Amino acid sequence: MRGIPVILCVTLLFSMAGRAETNKIYTVTWEHECEHSCQGFIETIENSGFDAEIILRLANQDKTRLPGFVEESRRLGADLVATYGTSVTLGILGRRSDDGDPRFVTGVPGVFWYVADPFGAGIAESFAGSGRPHIAGTFNRVPEDVNIRTIRSIKPDFRHLGILYNGNERNSQLKVEEHRALATEMGHQFTAIEVDPGNPEVPNPELIPVRVKELAAAGVDFIYLGSSSYLRIHQDVFTRAAVDNGIPVLSPYEELVRESQALVSIAARAYDVGRVAAEQVLKILRDGAIPGDLPIEKVTHYAYVVNMEVARRLNIFPPVEILQVAETIH
Repeated sequence: MRGIPVILCVTLLFSMAGRAETNKIYTVTWEHECEHSCQGFIETIENSGFDAEIILRLANQDKTRLPGFVEESRRLGADLVATYGTSVTLGILGRRSDDGDPRFVTGVPGVFWYVADPFGAGIAESFAGSGRPHIAGTFNRVPEDVNIRTIRSIKPDFRHLGILYNGNERNSQLKVEEHRALATEMGHQFTAIEVDPGNPEVPNPELIPVRVKELAAAGVDFIYLGSSSYLRIHQDVFTRAAVDNGIPVLSPYEELVRESQALVSIAARAYDVGRVAAEQVLKILRDGAIPGDLPIEKVTHYAYVVNMEVARRLNIFPPVEILQVAETIH
């Protein structure tokens, strides 16, 4: 199922008859549509029977919109602000060092989700808790060494990992730094290329095939999409360019395997990531939990998804051990 396209800001209202007061959940996503995770968030709250108005705003990858969303959340009297993605969370909830700064949400709870590294980004202190009384959140990534071990099991002669990244997304930069260190630790080469260096706005997608060709010229034999909403939005251009250059892609987003041409993903279901975030919201607004007392909730169920059509095109097939547990897309 594709996301729900939204051109203008929309408000989704779920209410129960007989309740005098409706909780306002002001929700901002980084993308241009309400995709699977967003749907999981909304539907979990809707199906809970909790009386809530979800005010949904789409940033469309534009950081200049974020201060306006902070102001609007105050003007509308939001009871909680939920943020999807690292860029949105940094722009609206800020870092731990930003607490009390009026440029960010203060005085009401905040819940973040789909943040690749909340600790490296300074958003939260540890899995035990955010270290911020008004902030709770979720975590949905498998350990990065698991991704490398999976690549090695699929391609035993693997020697060189490539990452294409968006320098305007902090999460994307953090994954490059993490994998540069991991390459030294695990003994493989590593090349990272920025899509559109020097451009502070949304990168030009026409550069994606150019950069993938540069990764191929550098000799990478596997591409990993570390973390990037931008590349997920442009998944078809990105994965098609990789396949055209004979390079398999491992993605932390299952959509790139199900709906495009990435070879394999090890990921939590996007819908489940939104569901877990919604459960954090319900613990706070419905059950009265203090956000800072909640652990950063981990999504614990991960799945392998393999695109067999891409495997055939590249003549690269995962081992039986993976295929026995994977969902295969033909």
